[in-house]
Amino acid sequence: MRTDSSPTVYRKDYQPYPFAIPDIALEFDLDPDNTLVSSTMRLERRPEAAADAVLELDGEALELVSLRVDGRDWPASQYQLDDTRLLVHGLPPLCTLQIASRCRPAANSTLMGLYVSGGSFFTQCEAEGFRRITWFADRPDVMARYRVTLRADARYPMLLSNGNLLETTQLPDGRQQACWEDPHPKPSYLFALVAGNFDLREKTVRTRSGREVLLQIYVDPGAAARSQWALESLERALRWDETRFGLELDLDRFMVVAVRDFNMGAMENKGLNIFNAAYVLADPQTATDANYEAIESVIGHEYFHNWTGNRVTCRDWFQLSLKEGLTVFRDQEFSADMMAQGLPPAAAASARAVKRIDDVVALRAAQFPEDAGPMAHPIRPDSYQEIGNFYTATVYEKGAEVIRMQHTLLGAEGFRAGMDEYFRRHDGQAVTCDDFVNAMEAVYQELHPGRDLAVFRNWYRQAGTPRVTVTLEHNAANRRLTVTLAQHCAPVGVEKRAGESLQKQPFHIPFALGLLDRQGRALPLRLADAAPQDTVLLELREARASWTFDDIAEPPVPSLLRGFSAPVIVEYDWQDAELALLSAHDTDPFARWEAGQELASRQLLALTAQYQAGQPMQVAPAFVAAWHALLSDPTLDAGYRARALTLPAERTLAERMTAIDPCALAQARNHLRAELGRGLAASWQAAFAANQVSGAYSPAPGPAGQRALKNLALAYLMAGGVEGAQALAQQQYAQADNMTDSLAALGCLANDAEPAAAKAALEEFYTRWQEDPLVVDKWFALQATVRRHGLTEIRQLMAHPAFTLRNPNRARALIFQFCLNNPSGMHQPDGSGYAFWAEQVLALDALNPEIAARLTRVLDNWSRYTPVLRQSMRAALERVQAHAGLSRNVAEIVSKALEFSA
Repeated sequence: MRTDSSPTVYRKDYQPYPFAIPDIALEFDLDPDNTLVSSTMRLERRPEAAADAVLELDGEALELVSLRVDGRDWPASQYQLDDTRLLVHGLPPLCTLQIASRCRPAANSTLMGLYVSGGSFFTQCEAEGFRRITWFADRPDVMARYRVTLRADARYPMLLSNGNLLETTQLPDGRQQACWEDPHPKPSYLFALVAGNFDLREKTVRTRSGREVLLQIYVDPGAAARSQWALESLERALRWDETRFGLELDLDRFMVVAVRDFNMGAMENKGLNIFNAAYVLADPQTATDANYEAIESVIGHEYFHNWTGNRVTCRDWFQLSLKEGLTVFRDQEFSADMMAQGLPPAAAASARAVKRIDDVVALRAAQFPEDAGPMAHPIRPDSYQEIGNFYTATVYEKGAEVIRMQHTLLGAEGFRAGMDEYFRRHDGQAVTCDDFVNAMEAVYQELHPGRDLAVFRNWYRQAGTPRVTVTLEHNAANRRLTVTLAQHCAPVGVEKRAGESLQKQPFHIPFALGLLDRQGRALPLRLADAAPQDTVLLELREARASWTFDDIAEPPVPSLLRGFSAPVIVEYDWQDAELALLSAHDTDPFARWEAGQELASRQLLALTAQYQAGQPMQVAPAFVAAWHALLSDPTLDAGYRARALTLPAERTLAERMTAIDPCALAQARNHLRAELGRGLAASWQAAFAANQVSGAYSPAPGPAGQRALKNLALAYLMAGGVEGAQALAQQQYAQADNMTDSLAALGCLANDAEPAAAKAALEEFYTRWQEDPLVVDKWFALQATVRRHGLTEIRQLMAHPAFTLRNPNRARALIFQFCLNNPSGMHQPDGSGYAFWAEQVLALDALNPEIAARLTRVLDNWSRYTPVLRQSMRAALERVQAHAGLSRNVAEIVSKALEFSA
């Protein structure tokens, strides 16, 4: 629905639904242009509801055919119908409601509800898509058992829905019919339907209790060979959840279906997960190492939702992080365990550190800016205008960090006990974030009598990224060190409405600390009566607190926030020499990586300032020496070195600028890459040669890490214009037997080779892969981020026959990548990039408001840019806001961007 007004929904206004709907039977006569849906609901008015309670059902883009109660046509005077609601009056306390309606799947470009993609039927119901299928109480606290009958002609031989298959039947009219039943009550957002012709890969496995269950992957005809990794990942996820959390699959089968057109990555519908094909299909020739890792992670994520989201679900959409934050934490742990599986202890620790680094890089690039911008909200928001806008990095990634902090505070065994208690209390219920913390708190109090998680709950109530200032006071006479932590978090986003009257409360911050002496050796630390250890966990619950450590002979070098133990910003004035020491010797792999990144950030910000001042950019020799030490350290594995030697993301650096200047940052980054490429050419060449991977392709951490380091070395050599580098890139591109190496070499050529060589390689790549949509997406995405490409090249690509705005993957590959990750092209001083952004937001909004809203977020922090850019950004935002018929999704984001600017 499109509307000019966007009413705000508040968490405080929640009211239970007056009716229970314990059972619903759905019948679908599937036709792309005109699908008939027959719904039969058993209704029970709740005892606490008023006798004259009105049944309010949600519906959008539906045609009502009939409405009957207990087998009789219901009088038109007893119901009201508009574009979004069906109100039924005068119902008895117990009754059966039958509704027949029609929808038009082929015309549904929103990809919400029932729609057609590639000639097959699919559904997407989270958050509020079920109302586009039939009238229903489309809210997560109304849980029903579903029985579904699907009928379709021979074009759709496979008819799938949630739960267990009861029977399939050939009908006299030539159509076929399938009946499904889900024995577990679920909300409407977990309903799913798929109908089409697919290739199937399946495997029968035995659960830990001895039950045989069927795992199935459905893909487009001809793509079955590329679904093996997804099936293997699904079995690994099943085994991991049984082992780590004691959770077993509760259905006879678990299905994953790949679809070409999908707004999200995947959806955890009960027993019938619908996936964006990008997170299912993989083989070495078409998928990169990152693709393999993402497929395993997303397969795990959606499978884990079977318990954390399906068996226990959200009472209302304000509780979204209850399922998403918890399940992201679970998929992160799953991926880390899979990366470390079978490795010796040192290699396993390095593999887990690589995963932790990748997660924190993503958090800082996406969520920290969100926390500082107009859409800032707690992981449990208090209000929204469009729930689709709150599928955010805050709810997901920061939500996972909040769960991780509880895991840190309770320990692995304590957290498992808390999870067991959570399911014991709430299995089969729709609950709140408080219910989860209550279960964890019960265990925490057993471990720490007299303490609770009252302060910890502020993570759910308050927005923003806390800043923790660290002060060290060393007393040489008594060999004592006092560590003081002080926290502060300014009002952000909608909190600004309260102005100075808002008094934000302290957060409960688990802060992991280590100390090194001036030779880089770890110092033993003791808290209270605990045994000495290299790392201690300080629990900061107040605005300011201090801890004292004895037997510290000289001023130490602090290793702060080890393992990134809390999603905070640390403020401490390290000397560059101290950072270099940590980068070379810290025993905590995350903190060691962090020290090198801080050195690089300081260097990049200094170069940016020089460029802005019109001065020559000069790289400090000490920084080059520190980078060389990391590159040459034989004790570090290749995957870890690849992360350590990757320069900080420009979006992360932008958060440290008073006025963001993307083009200046890009110039500084390009200059530093070139200087490092030239200055360390011999070492990069050695790394490139030493990390060639022989034998059959494997996405395992070892060979994947070698490819990462080798390809990073090639990128530095190309950036530095080192003699022979282009020939190396062309040779790798020509001889590559996997997409990771092929795409890496193509990226080097596209960005840094002579224009003729770059053009030839790009054309050859498209010619070779033009029949594979997922690889063509990679081709578009690469060109969108080529440093020398601007709007002229992007518009030419939009005119390419393979481009369409209607496919979300294709729009994300070209439009999103350009707007997000091509600073020189997007942030032109004349504002042309922002005018392009506005044009594409409006074009997408007419087709698919959810995708348009995600693109709208690009200009969230417009008011923090330089004055020239800020003026053009505001004009673009105002142009979008003034557009008639703007969707609620886009309207909310634009209005908040303009209202809550920094």
